[in-house]
Amino acid sequence: MLGEPKSSVVEVFADIWCPFTHVGLRAIDEQRVLTGRSDTLIRVRAWPLELVNGAPLSATVTQEHIDHLREQVAPMLFRGFDSQRFPTSTLEALALVARAYRADVKVGEQASFALRDALFEHGQDISDRGVLGEIAAELGIDMPSRADHDAVLDDWHEGQRRGVLGSPHFFCGGADTFCPSLDIAKNPERGVSITRDTSRLRAFLERCFEGSTEQG
Repeated sequence: MLGEPKSSVVEVFADIWCPFTHVGLRAIDEQRVLTGRSDTLIRVRAWPLELVNGAPLSATVTQEHIDHLREQVAPMLFRGFDSQRFPTSTLEALALVARAYRADVKVGEQASFALRDALFEHGQDISDRGVLGEIAAELGIDMPSRADHDAVLDDWHEGQRRGVLGSPHFFCGGADTFCPSLDIAKNPERGVSITRDTSRLRAFLERCFEGSTEQG
C-alpha cells in the first residue's frame, strides 16, 4: 500500500542576476502547485557567474535577454527591471541566501524569490547593502557572515564537481538537467528564439518524484 509522499528537494545551481533562472523558478513553483506537490522544496545554491566567467554580468546583455524573454515567453515578468540599477556583484546577495537557508529551507526559498523580485520586478540594486538589509529584516534573519560567504564558494566548487553547465542547472535525486523550463536557440536570421518547454520540466519533476512515495 502506498504511504504518504515524502518531501522532495529540487536543487538549483544559479545566480540571482540570471533572468532565465527567474523564469525557471517561477515555472517550478507553478508546477508544484498544479501537481499538488506543495511538499516539494527548492534549494537554490550559488553558481556565482562573476567567478565562473571571471567578470560580472553585463547590464546591456542582461537587458537583451530580458527583452527576448518578455517578447517570447514571459510578458508578465521583468516589468520593473532597471538596467541603470543593475548590481555590480551578487556575492553578498548569494551569501544572504546561504544565511537564509541556514535558518530554514523555506526561509532560504523565500530569500531566493525575494531577491530576484527585488532586482527584476522592483528595479532594486541587490548589491546595495541597504537593499539587502531591508530584505534580511523582512525575512527575520541577520546579514551574512564570513561562513555564509564561504558557503557560496563551497556551492560553486560543489557545482563544478557535479558538472553544472550554467545558470540554472536543476538536480533532484538521480536526475539533473540544464534550464528545463526553456528551449533556447540562436537563429542566424531571427536571432535568439526562446520557447517554454513545459513537457521537459514535467518529465524532470516526474523523475524527481519517483521514489518520494514510501511503500507501506
